[in-house]
Amino acid sequence: MVSRTDVSFLADDDVSIKAWLFLPDGPGPHPAITMAHGYAGTKHHGIEPFALAFAEAGFVVLLHDHRNFGESGGQPRGDVDPWRQIADWRRAISYLESRPEVDPKRIGLWGTSFAGGHAIVLGATDRRLRCVVSQVPTISGYEQSLRRIPPHAVAGFDDALAEDDRAQLRGEPPRRQLIVSADPDVPAAYRSQDSIDFYLQSIPEGIWENEVTVRSTRAARMYEPGSWISRVSPTPLMMIVAKEDSVTLADLELAAYERALEPKRLVLVPGGHFDPYLSQFELASRAAVEWFRTHLC
Repeated sequence: MVSRTDVSFLADDDVSIKAWLFLPDGPGPHPAITMAHGYAGTKHHGIEPFALAFAEAGFVVLLHDHRNFGESGGQPRGDVDPWRQIADWRRAISYLESRPEVDPKRIGLWGTSFAGGHAIVLGATDRRLRCVVSQVPTISGYEQSLRRIPPHAVAGFDDALAEDDRAQLRGEPPRRQLIVSADPDVPAAYRSQDSIDFYLQSIPEGIWENEVTVRSTRAARMYEPGSWISRVSPTPLMMIVAKEDSVTLADLELAAYERALEPKRLVLVPGGHFDPYLSQFELASRAAVEWFRTHLC
């Protein structure tokens, strides 16, 4: 039996970070896993099945919404700052350490997509973590933007970023754009059909909107978590890579894995970026459970 409880903790600027705490059956203290969702999503976006799989394997699991998203606090809504998210995630680790059900010496981290990049940075910079799983991670925001934005649209994209900065100087709120859209004439972060299907899945009303700040795109474009990967060692690192990932780009992920030092393990799954949540869930979750058992139990 696994129980799920709503919990919260305060970030260093007193923003309330909301989370689900999954407790396994049996007496503790248990090893624990801290988790979070990817770019502009919520904990409702295909993440809970992983948390349940980990809790059923005997781990306490903390799954939180990043600030400005889902049930967590923070303003403006829909604003992505990777370094604030990483700072908040350190608080999540501290919160887990404080729980009586948790063995504070046996905490691992699981991150996916944009948060898979965070997993690399946190693995490299927080030695409280005993192991890390980074699933379909962002490696280079710059390289991703080169392939996502057609050359003829780059100038207009840069102009939109600059005008957003000018507007904020005038006291206007950050400008906004869609997260997903198939319309090429509408600014959006993602346009592929699998991205649209994933983000527009059924989410409880009032939890998520298909909207993000324009400056989030600038922050994501500047984010280079792959530069930290050689520093994760000696913390054990597992990377789960989808062979046909065209979102965070399989070739960048595989090249980054080659730069990582031991101990490490690569798991290749068929399909694209979202298949580890869907058709390849059993493979991806089973591999992560095995990694956590090896290094936390």
